[in-house]
Amino acid sequence: MKRITKAVAVGLFCGLVALPFGRDVRAAGGPGTTASRVDLNSASVEELARLPGIGPAKAQAIVSHRSADPFRKPEDLRKVKGIGDKLYEQLKDQITVGGPAVGSSDRGG
Repeated sequence: MKRITKAVAVGLFCGLVALPFGRDVRAAGGPGTTASRVDLNSASVEELARLPGIGPAKAQAIVSHRSADPFRKPEDLRKVKGIGDKLYEQLKDQITVGGPAVGSSDRGG
């Protein structure tokens, strides 16, 4: 019985410790807001790999893709090999595309 009690206590403690961190993230911009989204044109491989369903290999594929063809809208993420409609649907509220990417020729003339 002591083991169960310890396990419950540890679980509750871990939950309570993690709780403030979740609130800080939401308070900074709330879920789905631009402040909490990952910019596909400027995020590092490490930042991209933190997205659900995106590991180091897909994160690198995103960076490689944007080097050749910068993202103009979040939906363009589906052009990256290994990212289909289902994964995009999971990510769409967590990603954004900032202004023209570095090296882009979107300048008026």
